[in-house]
Amino acid sequence: MKKRIAFALIMGVITTGLISFTVIAFNIGFVSGFLVLWLRSWAIAYSVVIPAILFMAPVIQRLVDKMFSQPVSGTVVTDDERV
Repeated sequence: MKKRIAFALIMGVITTGLISFTVIAFNIGFVSGFLVLWLRSWAIAYSVVIPAILFMAPVIQRLVDKMFSQPVSGTVVTDDERV
């Protein structure tokens, strides 16, 4: 659980910071007060994404595991491809 929380916190900081900075820069440009607007938007995005990562990650992990656990019909799985 600690690893999942650490992952969510780090991933959240990086992704929300990059996305919020990029979207605000493209939409309004580097206007007066940009830094305050960006930090406020970043904080809002971060508070939304952390619970989303924590609750959605297990579901997405199970989906990905299921997608890759069964070989596609007609294909041969080599020992190198098995995990």
